[in-house]
Amino acid sequence: MIRHLRVLMVALLLLALLFGWGFHDRPAALIFSAGPPLMLAIALALGMRGAAFWAGVFALGWFSYGVMEAWTLGGSARAFALAIIVLSLIIVGASSWGGMKARFGRQVGKPKGSA
Repeated sequence: MIRHLRVLMVALLLLALLFGWGFHDRPAALIFSAGPPLMLAIALALGMRGAAFWAGVFALGWFSYGVMEAWTLGGSARAFALAIIVLSLIIVGASSWGGMKARFGRQVGKPKGSA
Protein backbone atom coordinates (compact mmCIF):
# COMPACT_ATOMS: atom_id res chain seq x y z
CA MET A 1 0.00 0.00 0.00
CA ILE A 2 1.24 3.50 -0.84
CA ARG A 3 2.51 5.52 2.12
CA HIS A 4 -0.08 8.32 1.93
CA LEU A 5 -2.87 5.73 1.90
CA ARG A 6 -1.39 4.09 5.01
CA VAL A 7 -1.28 7.49 6.72
CA LEU A 8 -4.88 8.04 5.65
CA MET A 9 -5.98 4.67 7.02
CA VAL A 10 -4.23 5.24 10.36
CA ALA A 11 -5.75 8.73 10.68
CA LEU A 12 -9.22 7.35 9.93
CA LEU A 13 -8.80 4.63 12.54
CA LEU A 14 -7.55 7.16 15.11
CA LEU A 15 -10.53 9.39 14.36
CA ALA A 16 -12.90 6.44 14.80
CA LEU A 17 -11.22 5.64 18.14
CA LEU A 18 -11.44 9.27 19.21
CA PHE A 19 -15.15 9.41 18.38
CA GLY A 20 -15.62 6.05 20.11
CA TRP A 21 -13.98 7.38 23.25
CA GLY A 22 -15.91 10.64 23.15
CA PHE A 23 -19.35 9.12 22.53
CA HIS A 24 -19.00 5.81 24.42
CA ASP A 25 -22.03 6.60 26.60
CA ARG A 26 -24.39 7.40 23.69
CA PRO A 27 -24.75 4.44 21.29
CA ALA A 28 -26.60 6.30 18.52
CA ALA A 29 -24.02 9.09 18.43
CA LEU A 30 -21.25 6.49 18.57
CA ILE A 31 -22.51 4.69 15.48
CA PHE A 32 -23.16 7.94 13.60
CA SER A 33 -19.74 9.44 14.41
CA ALA A 34 -17.34 6.48 14.54
CA GLY A 35 -19.01 4.44 11.80
CA PRO A 36 -18.01 6.45 8.71
CA PRO A 37 -14.26 6.73 9.44
CA LEU A 38 -14.16 3.06 10.39
CA MET A 39 -15.96 2.01 7.20
CA LEU A 40 -13.70 4.21 5.10
CA ALA A 41 -10.60 2.66 6.71
CA ILE A 42 -11.96 -0.80 5.91
CA ALA A 43 -12.71 0.28 2.34
CA LEU A 44 -9.12 1.55 1.99
CA ALA A 45 -7.77 -1.74 3.31
CA LEU A 46 -9.88 -3.59 0.73
CA GLY A 47 -8.52 -1.36 -2.04
CA MET A 48 -11.74 0.36 -3.02
CA ARG A 49 -10.96 3.19 -5.42
CA GLY A 50 -13.25 5.94 -4.17
CA ALA A 51 -12.49 5.52 -0.47
CA ALA A 52 -9.73 8.14 -0.37
CA PHE A 53 -11.93 10.68 -2.16
CA TRP A 54 -14.84 10.13 0.20
CA ALA A 55 -12.52 10.29 3.21
CA GLY A 56 -11.45 13.75 2.05
CA VAL A 57 -15.05 14.84 1.55
CA PHE A 58 -16.13 13.59 4.98
CA ALA A 59 -13.05 15.17 6.57
CA LEU A 60 -14.33 18.60 5.58
CA GLY A 61 -17.40 17.97 7.72
CA TRP A 62 -15.31 16.58 10.59
CA PHE A 63 -13.12 19.68 10.40
CA SER A 64 -16.17 21.94 10.58
CA TYR A 65 -17.52 19.98 13.52
CA GLY A 66 -14.19 20.22 15.33
CA VAL A 67 -13.97 23.98 14.79
CA MET A 68 -17.53 24.45 16.03
CA GLU A 69 -16.85 22.38 19.16
CA ALA A 70 -13.51 24.10 19.83
CA TRP A 71 -15.17 27.52 19.70
CA THR A 72 -18.07 26.61 21.97
CA LEU A 73 -16.50 24.27 24.55
CA GLY A 74 -13.68 24.57 27.02
CA GLY A 75 -11.34 22.33 28.98
CA SER A 76 -10.92 18.71 27.94
CA ALA A 77 -13.77 18.99 25.44
CA ARG A 78 -11.75 21.63 23.59
CA ALA A 79 -8.77 19.26 23.48
CA PHE A 80 -11.09 16.60 22.03
CA ALA A 81 -12.23 19.08 19.36
CA LEU A 82 -8.67 20.13 18.54
CA ALA A 83 -7.70 16.48 18.08
CA ILE A 84 -10.60 16.11 15.62
CA ILE A 85 -9.36 19.18 13.73
CA VAL A 86 -5.80 17.84 13.50
CA LEU A 87 -6.91 14.38 12.36
CA SER A 88 -9.29 15.83 9.77
CA LEU A 89 -6.49 17.98 8.34
CA ILE A 90 -4.25 14.92 8.13
CA ILE A 91 -7.05 13.05 6.35
CA VAL A 92 -7.56 15.87 3.84
CA GLY A 93 -3.82 16.05 3.16
CA ALA A 94 -3.35 12.30 2.84
CA SER A 95 -6.40 11.84 0.64
CA SER A 96 -5.22 14.62 -1.68
CA TRP A 97 -1.55 13.65 -1.79
CA GLY A 98 -1.74 11.35 -4.81
CA GLY A 99 -3.55 13.90 -6.96
CA MET A 100 -1.32 16.75 -5.84
CA LYS A 101 1.78 14.71 -6.62
CA ALA A 102 0.43 13.80 -10.05
CA ARG A 103 -0.52 17.40 -10.80
CA PHE A 104 2.50 19.25 -9.44
CA GLY A 105 5.19 16.57 -9.36
CA ARG A 106 8.06 16.80 -11.78
CA GLN A 107 7.34 14.79 -14.90
CA VAL A 108 10.13 12.86 -16.58
CA GLY A 109 11.05 14.08 -20.03
CA LYS A 110 9.47 17.52 -19.84
CA PRO A 111 11.44 20.72 -19.33
CA LYS A 112 10.68 22.67 -16.16
CA GLY A 113 8.72 25.55 -17.69
CA SER A 114 6.46 23.65 -20.12
CA ALA A 115 2.79 22.87 -19.52
